[in-house]
This record gives sequence, structure tokens and C-alpha cells, in this order.
Amino acid sequence: MIDTHCHIDIEAFADNFEDILSKARSAGVRAMVVPGVDRAGWERLLFLCRNCSELFSAPGLHPLYIQNHRPSHIDELEALAQKSKISAIGEIGLDYFIESVDQTAQKHLFEQQLNIAKANQLPILLHVRKAHDQALATLRRKHFPYGGIVHAFSGSYQQAMQYIKLDFCIGVCGTITYSRAKRVRKIIKELPPESLVLETDAPDIPPAEHNGECNLPEYLPEIVASLAALRGETEKAVKSYTTSNATRVLGIP
Repeated sequence: MIDTHCHIDIEAFADNFEDILSKARSAGVRAMVVPGVDRAGWERLLFLCRNCSELFSAPGLHPLYIQNHRPSHIDELEALAQKSKISAIGEIGLDYFIESVDQTAQKHLFEQQLNIAKANQLPILLHVRKAHDQALATLRRKHFPYGGIVHAFSGSYQQAMQYIKLDFCIGVCGTITYSRAKRVRKIIKELPPESLVLETDAPDIPPAEHNGECNLPEYLPEIVASLAALRGETEKAVKSYTTSNATRVLGIP
């Protein structure tokens, strides 16, 4: 299995980092993609990914931390994309969940990072809340051709299919393990298998059995089990096509 989105680089995991990695391996997680959220975290993220063969980096500037980002950070991200071995630009996008957010600043930051990804032929890890139509419009207007993953998808079936037409996969996380998440579960059930990838978003969005706890990559099999049951497929089939999709879209060997 491949966990296409986990923040295993955070300080809270530092003391037991090796144990977390070991338990993930034992659970069958062979690769983990580590997205960035701000400039301050890139050095540790890149260090860990250089020194752990199963970790793959995706540095980026998260839309919710707009107050932390500076113009120089865009220049540094461009240099990283040109000179470092990274798998994607992420976690980037639009988040209008908080009404007071500076939407204009988010749009500008998103477009700048799209330009970097496009120039360096890299996929992106998309974070989008309450702004899927706007994100899709931007991707089309910028003619972004390298796809990526829509992390923790929360849009409609129609929006999911529009992303898929633009060569994006849909990230399936612990949300589907909750019976009350009827809307997301219905959408994920109906999407084509070639569009789905797995993610934990550790330490966030823990599966139902770990509600209220810190999420970990080792819980990925629980998402597989829920996805298989939801779609009437075997867990082996789910592991096979989600891994194939992740390797295709992110170029993970």
C-alpha cells in the first residue's frame, strides 16, 4: 500500500519516528508521501525523505497558513523543484472554509505554485475546501497537464469526475470509515477504480476505530477494509489498484 498523504515529519512524531515507520512497514505500507505546509518545515521534510527510502517529499505552501508565507518562499520552492528530487508540489490549493480568509491572496499563491509545478513537470497535492469549482477553473485556465491527487476529497460526484478528466486521482482517507459520512461514502463507491488512491493524513482524520486519537500510517489497512466493503471488492484488489494509481500519478517506483 501507498499512503499518499501523511505528515510524518511533524515535531509530535519526532521522538518515536522510527517506531512509527516500523509499524507502518509491518502493516504493509511500502511508501509514504510527505507534503509540506510552510517554508519552516521543508528542511526536516526533505532530510527525512532523503534518508528514508520509503518516504517521498512534496514541499509546498498550504493555503491556510497564508500569513506565514513570503514572496521569497516561492523563489525557494522554485529552486527546490529545479534542483531537488521531489515527487510533487504540495500541499497547495484553496480553502474557503473560513469566511474571513483572504481569497485573493490564496488564489495568487495557488497560481504561483501551479506555475512551478508546470514548469518542472510535477504533479500536485491539492488541498481544497469549499472552493472546488474555483480550483477546477484555475486548473483549466492554467492548462495544468500533470495531474496529481485531490487530498481528502470533500466535493460532489460531478466535481470528482471533473478532476479525474484533468488526470487527478481522488484521495480516500479515514472519513469513509464513519457510517455518518454518507455523502462521501456514496461518491467514493461510484468513482472508477483507476481514480482512487489511499491516504491517512496522519496525524489528522483517524479512522472510526481510533476516533479522537492521533492518526498513524499503520492504520491504512483499516481504510482499505472500509473501501473494499463499501465497493464490494476484495482488499487485495483495492490494494492493487490504489497502489498502481499512486505510482502512476506520482511516479513512485
